Amino acid sequence: MVDISPLSSFVLKKAKKHSLEKILSKQLLQLSKNPSYPSLNVELLAPKENGVYSFRLGRKYRVLFIYRDDKNLIEILTITLHYEK
Repeated sequence: MVDISPLSSFVLKKAKKHSLEKILSKQLLQLSKNPSYPSLNVELLAPKENGVYSFRLGRKYRVLFIYRDDKNLIEILTITLHYEK
């Protein structure tokens, strides 16, 4: 199990603005338990050396995060729009 750092006020405001609090909470719990869970669709973003990952938050949004291996901790950076083609 991986710890999730407390969410910043910026992330919390974005989640509230787009009514994503419930799904964000659910997906964070799943990410903490099993980061490779299929519905999360975790991806390492380019450039890969930056170590920024994303996971799906519904069809329209993605959450960007970094994994701090030294602390076994995930830090949530932001919520972004995700356009599927």
